[in-house]
Amino acid sequence: MSDTPDTVPPVEAFVRRAQQMASGAEHHVPSWLRPGDPENRWPVLIAIFAVIVIQHSIPVQYTVAPRWPLTVMELLLLLVLTIINPVRLCRRTTVGRWASLVLTAAITIDNTLSAVVLDRRILSGEVSNNAAVLLGSGAAVFVTNIIAFGLWYWELDRGGPFARREGTQPYPDFLFPQMSDPHNAKPDWRPTFVDYLYVSFTNVVAFSPTDTLPLSRWAKGLMTVQSLVSLTTVALVIARAVNVLG
Repeated sequence: MSDTPDTVPPVEAFVRRAQQMASGAEHHVPSWLRPGDPENRWPVLIAIFAVIVIQHSIPVQYTVAPRWPLTVMELLLLLVLTIINPVRLCRRTTVGRWASLVLTAAITIDNTLSAVVLDRRILSGEVSNNAAVLLGSGAAVFVTNIIAFGLWYWELDRGGPFARREGTQPYPDFLFPQMSDPHNAKPDWRPTFVDYLYVSFTNVVAFSPTDTLPLSRWAKGLMTVQSLVSLTTVALVIARAVNVLG
């Protein structure tokens, strides 16, 4: 009797090899490129609500737009976003997309104009001699700047939260450490709003990218604008406050 095993037909052998290769193919695709679970809405809602509250802490002389009309518009847009996706970002709608972009733009424009007015009044000597008011106004602009640009990064990277969840855009605008070194990330890791908020914070503190690198031109441009607003405001506010206290 021959010890040679039964010969497998070539077609069947090919199918078996293909199945073996395909069975582990999914594990070779990074988790941030694969479709995943919907992102939690609450961190974004809390951040936006915090910005609305902070906007009211800025003295009227350092603002451009009236507070109540702006607040009503922001709360209405926030209500629309909450109704569409109350807990998790499951429903992708055109109304929700535009409401989110308009809300982020309104926060950014208002805060940037407040920074310009504050800087101009400091340079012209028209600011209050109350150091607490001056530092509080600068801190409000500084914190709002972090949240506003964190929202932009979250909204635009790889097409936004819905596109990232679907895995339709393979080219990232921000390169997180977990992307370049997936062995140090959880199997289901993908960037969420908190990650983009951290990127925004480190950008204004270090005035440069830290562990996350901007890859696209729009990302580099936004980070430049954010650093410029933060740098001018912080430098002028601290200098003026030291002068008042001294």
